[in-house]
Amino acid sequence: ECFQLYERKYRVHAIQRMIQRDISFTDIDEASEKLELVEEYPDTTPYPSCLVLGFTDKKRPLHIVFAANHEAGIAYIITVYEPESTKWSEDFKRRNK
Repeated sequence: ECFQLYERKYRVHAIQRMIQRDISFTDIDEASEKLELVEEYPDTTPYPSCLVLGFTDKKRPLHIVFAANHEAGIAYIITVYEPESTKWSEDFKRRNK
């Protein structure tokens, strides 16, 4: 929920990966309308982070990793990628073993 409510700040790494992977800011906006939590990383520093799944209007799945600074109301986008079907379950919510 904080991803939709907080101000978004993109890390340089995230923007570099977005360019490499042909993912636009619009794609992220579309995917973020309905996100599902995939994994939580509560011990990351300086802020807890998580991996969420969303879909663009064209049904492209996107994984977004972000860290939430709850005090400042900022979601730092760390990276964004389209999950590979060989590495993830059919619904993109579980890693294949």
